[in-house]
Amino acid sequence: MDCACTRGSFMKAGALALLGMGSVPRFLVRTAYAQGTAARPKILIAVFQRGAVDGLSMVVPHGDPSYYASRSSIAVARPTAGSAEATVDLDGFFGLHPAMVSLKPAWDDRHLAIVHACGSPDTTRSHFDAQDYMETGTPGVKSTQDGWLSRGLQAVRATPTSPFRAVAMGSQLPRALRGEVGAVAMGTVADFDVKQDMGRMGAGIVNARRGFESLYEQDVKDILHGTGRETFDAVKMLKSADPQRFAPENGALYPRGRLGESLKQIAQLIKADVGLEVAFADMGGWDTHAYQGNEKGQLALRLTEFSQSLAALYRDLGDRMADVVILTMSEFGRTVRENGNRGTDHGHATAMLVLGGPVKGGRMAGRWPGLAREQLYEGRDLAVTTDFRDLFAEVAVRHLGVTATSSLFPGFPMNPAKYPGVLV
Repeated sequence: MDCACTRGSFMKAGALALLGMGSVPRFLVRTAYAQGTAARPKILIAVFQRGAVDGLSMVVPHGDPSYYASRSSIAVARPTAGSAEATVDLDGFFGLHPAMVSLKPAWDDRHLAIVHACGSPDTTRSHFDAQDYMETGTPGVKSTQDGWLSRGLQAVRATPTSPFRAVAMGSQLPRALRGEVGAVAMGTVADFDVKQDMGRMGAGIVNARRGFESLYEQDVKDILHGTGRETFDAVKMLKSADPQRFAPENGALYPRGRLGESLKQIAQLIKADVGLEVAFADMGGWDTHAYQGNEKGQLALRLTEFSQSLAALYRDLGDRMADVVILTMSEFGRTVRENGNRGTDHGHATAMLVLGGPVKGGRMAGRWPGLAREQLYEGRDLAVTTDFRDLFAEVAVRHLGVTATSSLFPGFPMNPAKYPGVLV
């Protein structure tokens, strides 16, 4: 490496991020995971819809008359037999936005459940604060350092441990995966395996192995000593597993776009049996303050990519979905009444999806609070009737195997009686 840089700047600037509670992930001081020595793990894939998705258009309460009374231009049309541009009916009261028709087969297979009126008890309408609260699992508390997914994995000890036990698709590790359990953030599988982007440090594109070895040699006496080689072994392991050799199966077609590409690569990591237990992906563009649209428009375009990406993953994994749960989330919902720009403003509750083989699907979970003015939160928003921590706790306990007595959410006792009942 031609540039003089610190270990911190190297880790921060690259397309590959290896992060733990401190600057060095815990997995680097463990023995490398041996492929084929462990049974297939249960896998959770978390998908964050950043920007506050309008759950009332994503999962339409077409049976609530107040929905149409509040949205003169952006309401999604009631289900109509033979129409591809109307709500896709699910149970006579709720339906999917027509752009999400690709998920209807999973509903019919009883592998898709929906929790409406789900969200945080915190009242913030700040995207940044609400996202942090949801990822740390501590609404209203800004001092929490670790994420709920990291705490969940820490509560479920894996032996042997894979360096790819927790993977986030992106250049930075999300708050949800920061903590005592090591996690990997990668822009793409290819970036991890072949190249390291050092452009922001003026070094251009360099080989990942050379980059790590150079850093290791420079800092041989510091904390990286004794762990750098294990980092190289992790790179070797992924190259040997060669996830990219796995093409989509069962006729799955991933849409072009960040989320589709991320989920395609997560499927490849699952098929490569690298020991993945938790994967994280996100998608932005949900902050629809103006010209949101109804059956068509900017929201419909985002929902098309979102749903087709999930549906492709569901189809691609086939029988492997028996061990996989996909959980979607968003920091809050949007106002019930449309604004003067034919959009919606920051709201409160929204809808979250749970998809997978272990899911008790084909049903709406949670309690619907209603959209009449007197039923709204602060007279303007869909009220929260399911605390997001109850949903996340159910997935962590019944799928990942976290004990119900663990401190998954500090200050919030987990109560199975409050679980929305989305898993068998």
